[in-house]
Amino acid sequence: MHEEFIYYLWKYRLLEGKLSTNSGEEINVISTGTINNDSGPDFFNAMIEIGTTRWAGNIEIHVRSSDWFIHKHHKDDNYDNIILHVVNIADVAINRKNGELIPTLEIQGKYNLHILSKYQMFIKSRNSIPCGQLISAIKKIEVYGWFDKLMVERLEDRSNEIMTKIDNSKGDLIEIFYQRIAKGFGYTTNANSMEILAMSTPLKLLLKHIDNKFQIEALLFGQSGLLEDKFQDNYAKELLKEYRFLKTKYNLTPMNKKVWKFMRMRPVSFPTIRISQFANFLYESSGSLTNLFNLNKVQSVTNLLSVQASDYWNNHYRFDKPTPKRVKRIGTSTIDVLMINSIIPLIFVFGRIKSNPGQEDKAMSWLSQIKPELNTITREFSKYGLSPQSALESQAMKQLKDYYCSKKRCLNCNFGYILLNSD
Repeated sequence: MHEEFIYYLWKYRLLEGKLSTNSGEEINVISTGTINNDSGPDFFNAMIEIGTTRWAGNIEIHVRSSDWFIHKHHKDDNYDNIILHVVNIADVAINRKNGELIPTLEIQGKYNLHILSKYQMFIKSRNSIPCGQLISAIKKIEVYGWFDKLMVERLEDRSNEIMTKIDNSKGDLIEIFYQRIAKGFGYTTNANSMEILAMSTPLKLLLKHIDNKFQIEALLFGQSGLLEDKFQDNYAKELLKEYRFLKTKYNLTPMNKKVWKFMRMRPVSFPTIRISQFANFLYESSGSLTNLFNLNKVQSVTNLLSVQASDYWNNHYRFDKPTPKRVKRIGTSTIDVLMINSIIPLIFVFGRIKSNPGQEDKAMSWLSQIKPELNTITREFSKYGLSPQSALESQAMKQLKDYYCSKKRCLNCNFGYILLNSD
């Protein structure tokens, strides 16, 4: 038995029969209150009737009433005024500091053992998706409803992360958006390095040269530290020459080139290619990132992201190392990743900041129009009969796996609630 299971029974009113305190007074639950995820009593603002008296206040939950002392609540004034102590087994009476008995509800024998048995099965399961064998029985409408909620939850998590960065940057919204898009161009391996590059090369600086693609590249490649070697190719030499002039002009400090990763990567994802593509994206969009929020169609955004590296990179993946010709245009799958991880969360945040639900709805709509990701998580759910049909569903699956299945939070999951209460 875990306390979380008693939270579940209390929250969803799954206790059976007449409820009464250990002193024999009848209990009528009007409101179970709001679960507290921080320190303090487990449920806030509950409302109950004990006998003929109505009480409003906090509820504390334990497996055994003696846990009150194990958790040292008898030394904490925050627990002295709870209105009800809900326990599985009442093995000891609990009193307030003034000696008054705290009303206790013992729930042993007042819940369906079938629910407890299923819950214990989920907790003990070694499967990465504890309820995997059963989820095919859940109605599609309930699956899609939970996926929508999971996706909003995921976007809200990302929104909070972005909002924190905006607050730390003293409200410079566009600079943070610029950094997030740069991070997206780094894909997974070089995401953090691309974000650092954007931080060291502010958009406000690049906008002074936004009509000159070569200077944008010179600034980004120079700041990346990747121009520090001695090169033979004129292109690299000219970039370095231009960067040295701009570096002195703006008093810039380049990154350490060692932060960039080339090993065990497809050459088209090398940071050299991504930096050039990012430079061209900024040039093609004239640095007006706010234009993204005015677009209403996914295709309009993907067209904007469909950029290629400069001509030099048609025959190179790294400086001074010629290769057979291949135009380095961003592929559809990479654009989808950029949309999912960078653009759409920014659209959602923009809606929150501007109190514009239409932007939030657009973010969800765009996700439903993008192809689903294919990875270990989506393959695992597909094995149990849940195959994602869009990026919204594949991202919802990731949220479900990372924040519920992996942490065995079955009692907080809609699928868990449905399956625990089914026959």
